[in-house]
Amino acid sequence: MTDTAQRPGPGADDDLGMDPSGRLAAYEARTQTPLDLLALATLWIVVVPATDFSAAHDARAAVLAIQGAIRLIYAIDITIRSALASRHVHYLLTHPVAIAAVVLPPVRVIFSLRLVRSVFRRGHLSRFLLAALVLVLNGAIIVYLLERHAPHSSIHTLGESLWWSVTTVTTVGYGDYVPVTTAGRVTACFIMGIGLLTLAVVTAQVASSFVSQGAGRAQDNLPAQPATPGTTLAELDQRLARIEQLLTATTPSPRTDAAPSPDPDGN
Repeated sequence: MTDTAQRPGPGADDDLGMDPSGRLAAYEARTQTPLDLLALATLWIVVVPATDFSAAHDARAAVLAIQGAIRLIYAIDITIRSALASRHVHYLLTHPVAIAAVVLPPVRVIFSLRLVRSVFRRGHLSRFLLAALVLVLNGAIIVYLLERHAPHSSIHTLGESLWWSVTTVTTVGYGDYVPVTTAGRVTACFIMGIGLLTLAVVTAQVASSFVSQGAGRAQDNLPAQPATPGTTLAELDQRLARIEQLLTATTPSPRTDAAPSPDPDGN
């Protein structure tokens, strides 16, 4: 997604003025969904510092390489967009969030708000469940990385973190695994919110589906009624006028020049 969609009003007008050929809009339409998914899928690797992944030098180097690749992708994206705009410098100055995402990749998650908002539309249940699943997996990985070496922690493997995330998002909460770090508990709050939100959305979708089916069956069971076109006052006046003309034409007029009838007495 682009930060253009997040700035309604004058910002949108500016982008339209900087894209007379329409190439910028076409590029954003092709790349916004992949970049949204990349922001969601790589949330865990850009939020957790590289020093928290492992004590091994190779692991830290791999994490730093992945984070650098993500920054490079965001930098290429904003460079292409500014190049396609007719006013290059002005485009960069009016999109500071995109520039900040290059330096600090977690800022890119802000761009994913459009994707999260779009999944709440009617009929997008599968997209919503996919986004919720990606966020829960991100939370499980983040909690694992934060808790595995923490003192008095009960989460030491990725499997334990995944089990904890499942019991948390489903609001079961057995309590066998509990985060002890502050960051881990904050992440747990987000997972709880995702679970409650998912339950509410699924319930609303199912209820809406039942209501729609009931309304459709009730409509099918209604007896067919003949169409009765409405009659306006003007049409009634025209009909009355035609009837009056017919009555006038069929009624014989009295003869004033007829001869008087003869008197029976001969007079």
